[in-house]
Amino acid sequence: MDDSSTTQPEGPLDEKQEIPRNDSPRKLLDPDNEDIARSKKEEAIRKACDLRDLDALVSYATSQGGLLNDDLRRSAWPIFLRSDRDVQDSDFASWEDLPSHGDEDQVQLDVNRSFVYYPQCAEDELLLKKDELSILIRRVLRKYPMLCYFQGYHDIVQVLLLVLGERDAVPAVTNISLFRIRDYMLPSLSPALKHLQLIPAIIEKADPALREHLGGIKPFFALAATLTLYAHDIQEYSDIARLFDFLLATEPVVSIYLFAAIILSRKKELLEIPADEPDMLHFTLSKLPHPLDLDSLISSAVRLFNDYPPELLPFGAWKRISQHSVLKSSRDPFNKQTRDEAIRLLEKQIRQLHNEELREKALTFLWHNRRTIGSVALAIFIGAMSIWIRKRGLDTPLWSYFVGLKTTFRKWLPMISM
Repeated sequence: MDDSSTTQPEGPLDEKQEIPRNDSPRKLLDPDNEDIARSKKEEAIRKACDLRDLDALVSYATSQGGLLNDDLRRSAWPIFLRSDRDVQDSDFASWEDLPSHGDEDQVQLDVNRSFVYYPQCAEDELLLKKDELSILIRRVLRKYPMLCYFQGYHDIVQVLLLVLGERDAVPAVTNISLFRIRDYMLPSLSPALKHLQLIPAIIEKADPALREHLGGIKPFFALAATLTLYAHDIQEYSDIARLFDFLLATEPVVSIYLFAAIILSRKKELLEIPADEPDMLHFTLSKLPHPLDLDSLISSAVRLFNDYPPELLPFGAWKRISQHSVLKSSRDPFNKQTRDEAIRLLEKQIRQLHNEELREKALTFLWHNRRTIGSVALAIFIGAMSIWIRKRGLDTPLWSYFVGLKTTFRKWLPMISM
């Protein structure tokens, strides 16, 4: 559905959007009178929501403590996701009449394992939440069957469900799927793996010595965390809700910068592991530290993003990201891109993936059959040359030449043997 009614200013799709460093909102949290400071910040956030003041909301969401509580998040998150105006619940009213999505069996398996750490509630209430989660995911996937479910998607959706409630979560989940995690909902995870290649590039810019210590370790250790916007790994509800304040307020690539910030925060620990033990380094990197100092990490991620924007990263990491990727089409996460435009980008990525897979299969076939192909190519070449020679009338002179050469060779062979 077209969401052109949104009022946010439109910006260039691939223009760097600098994240504010948010010094002023932090001053609201005066440690000598935290209750008063918190009350002032709550009032300021409510006012910013009423005015749809995106600059102010981004500043508060990235400042110490984020948006403070779920009541404020229920107002701010839909603004960040542009889901408060562009979609009505009636758009999904007939979802049960739509064909089942091909991934619904896997959805149910994952839903059965959901809500492991939160909320803390009675068993019957937990079963109700699981039903709501299952219905929510199926509604979105049936409405947009071109989206492929991935394991961990339910971790993201359950956070939105708990904060926003069943009704308001529907458009929010739709928009986060199309505008923020679209690359993860393709038929292949190869685009997600390209996202991860930004991590060593960021570390190289920020700390070359640490990058050298980590050597050739592939950044696959970050897949589970970044794929699920950290919802799979963070066990405290207050922490993941606060982290979503930050992630929803910034462009999608910032999630990758956050993981780089986590790595840099563990520099001492990582340097104590010998560089010739890559398995131990990989294991350590794949587990998020506990507890997480989220406010410090968020500040670090903001600093990394502003100091080393993606288009200036080394190793050609940003160039390898598809032009249709959500990382590039959502450089300004609050632009007026419509859902139809997002779907067209998704379809272009699918075609691009298909072409890449065909090219990879062709190269693999040629490599495995290189000897046979070489022999066949040689035979074809010799045959073509023979035809060319006959057409030119050169076959008789050439045969005469070879016969003469053979006679001469036989004549001189005894002399050579001596």
